[in-house]
Amino acid sequence: MHNHDIKKERRDLYSARSDRFGIVDVPRLDFLMADGRGDPNTSADHRAVVEALYTTSYAVRALAKRQLGRTHTVGPLEGLWYADDLGVFAGRDHDAWKWTLMIVQPGWITPDMIEEAMGDVARKKDLPAGDRVRFEDLTEGRCAQILHLGPYHEEGPTIARMHEEFMPAERLVPRGHHHEIYLSDARRTDPSRLRTILRQPVAPAPG
Repeated sequence: MHNHDIKKERRDLYSARSDRFGIVDVPRLDFLMADGRGDPNTSADHRAVVEALYTTSYAVRALAKRQLGRTHTVGPLEGLWYADDLGVFAGRDHDAWKWTLMIVQPGWITPDMIEEAMGDVARKKDLPAGDRVRFEDLTEGRCAQILHLGPYHEEGPTIARMHEEFMPAERLVPRGHHHEIYLSDARRTDPSRLRTILRQPVAPAPG
């Protein structure tokens, strides 16, 4: 039985160079999502959302195997980060961050399957953020991205270079939300070895 692993089958989307910025065109993808705000390092809400997303994603995986005979590897955790002032990301002003955490789902997963899986989860486990999980598509289109190696708190200078050097040189401006894809499990990986894709949707600069 073929196992679908989006990190292997869409390497253009789930890998990146660490030594230079690149451009990628991101198509419509389906996600389980949930929103929150505040410092992800200290927020109980952040932990609750992560638990709800993973628990639901594994329930979807089990349902797809049972109903469709198809298997897939649960995708990596991803996050959209936004604020009234984009400068908070370069400055790492954690308390001003708003976020949407998400996990990508295979294209054959339907809304009815999501609803059934969420019902299964609700009957078996009391998740504080379980009722906040939703199924939604996202189309980012053209994006700039780079692979960050190391602790999350050291991302700031790279994000600043993306916005202040790379984008102006390519006559691009940011649009949409800052996007991070966590390729490493922070619970089991030394901070110096964390691998995170930093992605920003872009548009041509005016004029």
